[in-house]
Amino acid sequence: MPEQVVHTSRKAKGGPRPKHVPRRTCVVCRDQDAKRSLTRVVRQPDGSVVLDPSGKLNGRGAYLCDRERCWDLAITSPILAKALRIEIDETIRDRLRSHRQERPGSGPQEGMSD
Repeated sequence: MPEQVVHTSRKAKGGPRPKHVPRRTCVVCRDQDAKRSLTRVVRQPDGSVVLDPSGKLNGRGAYLCDRERCWDLAITSPILAKALRIEIDETIRDRLRSHRQERPGSGPQEGMSD
């Protein structure tokens, strides 16, 4: 009679597998962080630029961290315009400025010293 082969599974590791956390890069400072902790700015297919709190809107997106310095540079320099591949006009800049001021924790002490 042929010998019966018993297949054993690999040794179980110490618990459930950790959940994958997507990481994104701030377009200004180039620091990586969890996708949910960054703010996504989207150029939609119709050419409009909107903030995307859900992270799921259709269009070309760029991420900004919560540092005041990054928001200032994104608003005043061409960095965000290059990332979104669009000309950013004054109405978009005003919308970004107002969002920057509404953000919780947008005070002078944000962990990055000048």
